[in-house]
Order: sequence, then structure tokens, then C-alpha cells
Amino acid sequence: MRLTKMDCTLNEKDTLQDLLESEKQLMALYTTVLYESGTNSVRKNISTNLLGVAENQLCIFNQMQTRGLYQPQPATKQMLDEANATFKKQKKELKAN
Repeated sequence: MRLTKMDCTLNEKDTLQDLLESEKQLMALYTTVLYESGTNSVRKNISTNLLGVAENQLCIFNQMQTRGLYQPQPATKQMLDEANATFKKQKKELKAN
């Protein structure tokens, strides 16, 4: 089977989703490098880059929301209560150790 350009082209939603995921991965990598770096100048540079990536991620997220391509569902009270209970349990376990 021969692929055409149309077969390999991402639509707007897929392109923005790919960009959003890439920015999230970059944020995770910069965070790891930040706490592994040992000099103030490197930490400052990494911090600046991390903030830039965070701004990019937010911009892409906002574009997706504006275009109706990313519609997060609001959390229900039950979901919030479950998350709260989970974290309270974990906090107790950490204090016990």
C-alpha cells in the first residue's frame, strides 16, 4: 500500500494535541533537570526555560479550548471527595512512617 500526503497529514486537533503532549513532556524533563542540577547559573537557566514551556503549554491549551477541541469535564463533588479521601489516607500513611 502506498501512502499519500493526505494519509500522513495531521488534522488541527491532532496537531494541537501533539503539541500539548510535547510541552507536557518538556515540562517533566525540565523539572527533572532542575532538581538534578548543581549550580545556580544552570538552575536559573533551566527555571527560565521551564517557565517558558509552561506558558507555551497554557497557550496551546487555551487555543484548544477556544476551538472546542479540548473540553475538560468539571469534577463532581463525589470525584473531589474521593480524591480528598485518597490524599488524606496517603498523608496519614506518610506520617506513620
